[in-house]
Amino acid sequence: MAALLIPLAGTQGAQAADTALPARTEPAAAVANASAVGAGYWHTSGRQILDAANQPVRIAGVNWFGFETANYVPHGLWSRDCKSMIDQMKSLGYNTIRLPYSDDIFKGTVPNGINTSGGMNADLPGLTSLQVMDKIVNYAGTIGLKVILDRHRPDSSAQSALWYTAAVPESTWIGDLTALATRYRGNPAVIGIDLHNEPHDPACWGCGDTSVDWRLAAERGGNAVLAANPSLLVFVEGIQTYNGDSYWWGGNLQGAGQNPVRLNIANRLVYSAHDYATSVFAQTWFSDPTFPNNMAGIWNKNWGYLFQQNTAPVWLGEFGTTLQSSVDQTWLRTLVQYLRPTAQYGGDAFQWTFWSWNPNSGDTGGILNDDWTTVNTAKDAYLSSIKAPSFGSGGGGGDTQPPGAPPNLAVTGTTGTTASLSWGAATDNVGVTGYDVYRGGALAGSSTGTTYTDTGLTPSTAYVYTVKAHDAAGNASPASGAVTATTAPGGGGGSGCVAGWHVDSQWTPGFNATVTVTNSGTAPSKSWTVNWTWPDGQHVSSFWNAAVQQSGTGVSAANLAYNGVIAPGASTSFGIQGTWSGTNTAPTLTCTAS
Repeated sequence: MAALLIPLAGTQGAQAADTALPARTEPAAAVANASAVGAGYWHTSGRQILDAANQPVRIAGVNWFGFETANYVPHGLWSRDCKSMIDQMKSLGYNTIRLPYSDDIFKGTVPNGINTSGGMNADLPGLTSLQVMDKIVNYAGTIGLKVILDRHRPDSSAQSALWYTAAVPESTWIGDLTALATRYRGNPAVIGIDLHNEPHDPACWGCGDTSVDWRLAAERGGNAVLAANPSLLVFVEGIQTYNGDSYWWGGNLQGAGQNPVRLNIANRLVYSAHDYATSVFAQTWFSDPTFPNNMAGIWNKNWGYLFQQNTAPVWLGEFGTTLQSSVDQTWLRTLVQYLRPTAQYGGDAFQWTFWSWNPNSGDTGGILNDDWTTVNTAKDAYLSSIKAPSFGSGGGGGDTQPPGAPPNLAVTGTTGTTASLSWGAATDNVGVTGYDVYRGGALAGSSTGTTYTDTGLTPSTAYVYTVKAHDAAGNASPASGAVTATTAPGGGGGSGCVAGWHVDSQWTPGFNATVTVTNSGTAPSKSWTVNWTWPDGQHVSSFWNAAVQQSGTGVSAANLAYNGVIAPGASTSFGIQGTWSGTNTAPTLTCTAS
């Protein structure tokens, strides 16, 4: 087939925010009793997605964009209360929210466009974008909705063809994916991460060129996510052109059958496609004399075959239309029928999230009308036959109670390269299934018992540890008290590092700072840790490019998987955002490397 002219799909370029609208009073949405279906973390089996109890589940939701724009927060909060918006999604029968974001939100961005008049959004003022995301995730989980996080753009300015740009390298992409996976570890309201939105030319699938092969990049990104949080689903979109045959951006999965994405943990992969109508672009198939009977064959070829051959679940992550033309109405009616090959509510079906909840997507519009309150009943009615029940809040059987913090964490012994820990058993209303051990805020390992030995450490180095318990539903406990283990003296080889502190910006009562870590040794480092004690009442509120943990006045920052190796004389950096009182005196940094 000749290459097609592929447009900027409805997720790009048409998302300029509406002028702020007057606040509306929204009646409290009736929330049905949460079902046990969907409890805990999910996994795949053939073309199905199963919950923690191996019950089939179906994603039937909406896209709510805005985190990826210069508002750095979902749109519409200038007009509506956040919880009211999520309640309305559930009341209409949507059970999942896809939340697009850009990597800018890891820079401590402060949201704009949040209305707090009349008591709206009362718990959001002063929060960073990531903290607002926490609020959305947690509230959605309490009412039985799931969340899929979508890395939509490298920054808030524009979509990119590849997963990286000159300004946002692959290392940042992977680091931020890892940070999100770690952030929501133990919170099964977040079921997975969509690695990158709409890869397109020059992206290839299976060509072997690591600079453009999206299939290989998806493996790197997906395995980084699973290393940080092995319970998540990894959603991988298609590309634009495969063997000269072009389709919607992100919608071409023709190469996945022959060259599948290979992840280190089985049963975590979900393929994702995008599909749109003429309001986005008048593709040639819409004017084919056989339309709409030709559409099933087109969908089969590009993405449906993966479901039909029981290869993997397929999630139509975006599809939408203004519904203004009769062709678009026919397209949506035909697509809805295609998406339900089994009975209504059946888990053995395609998964989907409609684009979009927002009315301010210029080439599709949304489920909501321009007042951000009333519903476009025509669009909603088209989707009614493929909606699915809401999911159980929290974990298995509706269990939302986390275990208690593990008591009596203690260091039981050290060598030059190991530290041994023990702690008391945590309590839980159902039962603890394991413990996660954190070193300097980064996951060091897990144990089913109450002891753990951390290995591969640097001699004569202090490490801060905490432990969290988790239960079968995925509920995580608060962290234990912190302890410090200092390894015994030993040969350090040619490793060494120094760290420098720079305040980038400061306001009352916050600041942003960059810490630069330089390899002062004669050999490449494998890992590094920076420790300091706050001298003047400072406290870390967020961080990026390192795993940071504060206990009292002591802070420990450790490298992430992608930035531990530093060549002699070379540097890397990480950032923090914090609060302060007094004079915000710079701390004295201690850097160790191995």
